[in-house]
Amino acid sequence: MSSVKVLLTRVDPDVALPAYAEPGDAGADLVTTTDVVLEPGERALVGTGIAIALPEGYVGFVHPRSGLAARMGLGVVNAPGTVDAGYRGEIKVCLINHDRRAAVSLRRGDRIAQLVVQRVEHAVFAEVDKLPESRRGAGGYGSTGGHDALTVPEEPGAERRTEV
Repeated sequence: MSSVKVLLTRVDPDVALPAYAEPGDAGADLVTTTDVVLEPGERALVGTGIAIALPEGYVGFVHPRSGLAARMGLGVVNAPGTVDAGYRGEIKVCLINHDRRAAVSLRRGDRIAQLVVQRVEHAVFAEVDKLPESRRGAGGYGSTGGHDALTVPEEPGAERRTEV
């Protein structure tokens, strides 16, 4: 696995540095700098105590931690969050409690998300009159299958139909 040097400063001097739980992991764990309680449906923007300088041509993606999602219903609102190479402020994570009944309590130092650093390409957009044909075409939102039935909304006020 290749690596890239990412410069880092601690906005909070006592916070843990991002760390990979296992040697081959893609995401480095980020922690919260504050205690927070999220009631069902609530969201909060929490700091991680770090700021980074990614090299040009790289991006950081902030992903939810799957264990927190499965056990507590905790997610990241704009998953994945994007940390551009030019951003130098504290990385913050917008968390949401998807559980309908129970509050989620987090304590300072709890792992709340993962930072995945990836190389990116810049697209050169070229406008054309017509796109080339493809097997999939304009099919989206379930068009490749995997569901017994898909409810497709019609125009406003019309009955809904189910495609199988």
